[in-house]
Amino acid sequence: SLMMDVTGQTRKEKVILPSYLQGKKPNTIPNKKIEDPASGKVSISSVATRQDLTTFHLIPPRVTFGVLKEGCTYATTVIMKNVGVNFSRFRVKQPPPHTGLRVMYTPGPVAGLQVELEIEIFAMLIGGKDTGGLEEVSHDIEILTETETLLLPVKANIL
Repeated sequence: SLMMDVTGQTRKEKVILPSYLQGKKPNTIPNKKIEDPASGKVSISSVATRQDLTTFHLIPPRVTFGVLKEGCTYATTVIMKNVGVNFSRFRVKQPPPHTGLRVMYTPGPVAGLQVELEIEIFAMLIGGKDTGGLEEVSHDIEILTETETLLLPVKANIL
């Protein structure tokens, strides 16, 4: 029960469930595409819909690089996990060059597995104005799937 902790005592504060257990997907935009009959649909239930069968989760759901040294390249890995029962294809809309961001991945279907997306940033100062030596880079990387567009927020501070 959520009212008791592991020792059997009554909880003093409310348990906050992660968004994926609550059924919320905060950084997604549903696509208005008509279902393609050749996209690999699996009919397992008459009640199930395409939206229920194809779902991706990003682990971690956002990337924060922290403070970066100008002129250096940094990278991190984000796992894109297919938690649905259908295989689904995706593609990543590459960020504009002025952000210094680049996403490297292997395109293709994701069938009940996971794909690693390598997020790479080349730390460079864009503005000509004096910002006190610190400039913030913030961009949402768009990952286009068959049913939705996932947004992966990336932030960094360049010194």
